Amino acid sequence: MRNIQQRRAVCALCVLPVLLSAGPARAQQKRLTLDDLYDPQKKVNFNGRDVGSMTWLDDGHYVMSSADEGDRARLVRVEAASGRREPLYDAAKMQSALSKMPAVSRDEAGRLSRSGSYTMNAATSAAVLSIADDLYYYEFGADQAARLTSAAGQEEEVTFSPDGRMIAFVRNSNLFIVDVATARERPVTTDGSAETLNGKLDWVYQEEIYGRGHFRAYWWSPDSTHVAFLQLDERPVPEFVVVDDLPYDQHIEKTDYPQAGDPNPIVRLGVASAAGGQPHWIDVEKYGAIEFLIVDVSWSPDSQAVVFQVQDREQTWLDLNMANRGSGAVTTWLRETTKAWVEPIGSPAWLSDGTFVWTSERSGWRHLYLYRADATLARPITSGEWEVRRLYGIDEKQGWVYFAATERSPIGVDVYRIKLDGTGFQRVSQAPGTHAATFNPSFTLYLDGWSDVTTPPVVRLHRADGTDVRTVEANNVAALAEYRLSKPEFLTVTTRDGFVMEAMMIKPADFDPLRKYPVYQSTYGGPRAPRVRNAWGETTYMFHQLLAERGIIVWMCDNRTASGKGAQSAWPLYRNFGELELRDIEDGVAWLTQQPYVDGARIGISGWSYGGFMTSYALTHSTSFAMGIAGGSVTDWRDYDSIYTERYMRMPQNNPEGYLKSAPRFAAANLHGRLLLIHGAIDDNVHVQNTLQFAYELQKADKPFELMVYPKSRHAVADAHLAKHLRTLMLDFILKTLKPDESGRPLTSRGRP
Repeated sequence: MRNIQQRRAVCALCVLPVLLSAGPARAQQKRLTLDDLYDPQKKVNFNGRDVGSMTWLDDGHYVMSSADEGDRARLVRVEAASGRREPLYDAAKMQSALSKMPAVSRDEAGRLSRSGSYTMNAATSAAVLSIADDLYYYEFGADQAARLTSAAGQEEEVTFSPDGRMIAFVRNSNLFIVDVATARERPVTTDGSAETLNGKLDWVYQEEIYGRGHFRAYWWSPDSTHVAFLQLDERPVPEFVVVDDLPYDQHIEKTDYPQAGDPNPIVRLGVASAAGGQPHWIDVEKYGAIEFLIVDVSWSPDSQAVVFQVQDREQTWLDLNMANRGSGAVTTWLRETTKAWVEPIGSPAWLSDGTFVWTSERSGWRHLYLYRADATLARPITSGEWEVRRLYGIDEKQGWVYFAATERSPIGVDVYRIKLDGTGFQRVSQAPGTHAATFNPSFTLYLDGWSDVTTPPVVRLHRADGTDVRTVEANNVAALAEYRLSKPEFLTVTTRDGFVMEAMMIKPADFDPLRKYPVYQSTYGGPRAPRVRNAWGETTYMFHQLLAERGIIVWMCDNRTASGKGAQSAWPLYRNFGELELRDIEDGVAWLTQQPYVDGARIGISGWSYGGFMTSYALTHSTSFAMGIAGGSVTDWRDYDSIYTERYMRMPQNNPEGYLKSAPRFAAANLHGRLLLIHGAIDDNVHVQNTLQFAYELQKADKPFELMVYPKSRHAVADAHLAKHLRTLMLDFILKTLKPDESGRPLTSRGRP
């Protein structure tokens, strides 16, 4: 499970801060409306320009998207130091070459040549395109394209080999390799089916292990001679049915979806020669009858070994294994354990002498460790009560390790470097906020994506020591100055047992300390998923500003298990969702009610996904809230997927009491406060089953509540028109439950009784 409010990767370093008025509004400042935020035709762009991803071509050049239209390519090659741009390739020539293919019209060729929706080789000298369920190869600057495939079926998860001479893809659940020069296609596997997936992940593996939307399950060796791949046997996994009721003949969608305690897919790791022949399977007999997950696959730098990580089903340990490419023999290099669960963090980062950098949470905080070539620990590289969020890479020539971390602040992310021996620790990013770096191959320059809570994403180019080179995208968003916005306040609240929680408050712009204000708490609350961040919050942040304009204090307070304060802060929830999270949330509410400007009788809570669970749990286990809005909620953890749920709760068979206690569904009779339930009708992640089960129990207990279901919507309500309806519904509910006007009559989102 992931917070659906997760923001896209942000870009840049510091620009002039947006000036947000907390005092009296100037005459020209506007009042935010729902149309400004959500109407497809009227909404205002408060985020500015999205430059998209930037990829280094070499030490002095990177490629990025361009807004240019016409015959120019959307992808441009940029000289890093000067900013000079040129098309990455000749789009007109590409259009001409593609239009010569029998299946491609000139208009379609033009669209394809400018879209950038293709896969390039490592040298960015050629691309492979999918046209009418076949693959076509085009070398930039050439006069002709070549058709590579002609068999029935869609080619998926397409990649070039590292040397660019071959292309791998998945068709009809089988893995294939096609030679670019000869267009000769050969199958790596032949046993694929709807229930046997080769080289492609199923729903639960991509959602909970390899990353949402990332279905590719094969890995080229660095020397391009072999491919490692996963095979998933889905036959034991129960099917879950999702029904779209809008067509006259209902559309029925069946997905292999293991709920907590159900059988998982059976996984195997295979290795095949790119030259042909039968694949062989890596020997995992050492695990016997233990149910296990394969959570990471990579290669050793010399291509002689497949490096893979295995966890037991309940994820209480993780093994780092090396499998000989030829024999398949397996050696376990190390085993990770903690006092609770182990989360997979990524592949080893190899050095030229065979040593490697490994990321671990064994201390309770995510840090970097140096291992010798024989897999014995040499030394910790980083340490302290802060987290390494990402390893950017290693400059062996200079001896620097570059990484992202929270050493300065748990609500921000900075760029750091340290020597391999653990000395010379430096923060290289300057402005407080959230940074995301992309380094060039030699680690002499990096593109820095930066934002803070009031500043949309900016991009700057820096030298490796953090010194400034130039601004790539200043992203000055003039629209923000046209509205009367409040500046958020960051603060901390200490729980009854001494844990320091991070919090953020947005007060009305015309805040009067002598008034009593209602409070709207936005929450998520799930393990290691903080909401309080010094980063641009996009439309969600602007919705919170709209609430503040309506005279409501907006409050976020990260309970300890949701905080960014190390794995050790999350471990206390092990085997028991809800109870500790709510206790911390109530400690935040207790702090609020001590403030003279807060009306303790008018505090509401709202969240989606895990936040919907926390809202449902709070209204059935607490009397602190006047209302709650629970969207996409888990109301019984037996309903949710096996890998996420069992990591924290173990299997239902091994923790029946924990599952029972953690289910709002079974506490429906204790509902306190006004409740609005919202769910997408075809949610394939947190199924609408959860909300319907909860509604049934509320009805049996004779508890009033409100319910809205959004057809054609999955875990997020993505349709622009439905999103506006959703936010209008939420605003109406918030205003009528938290903020009556002076006459005592409820207000609607339009400001009318």
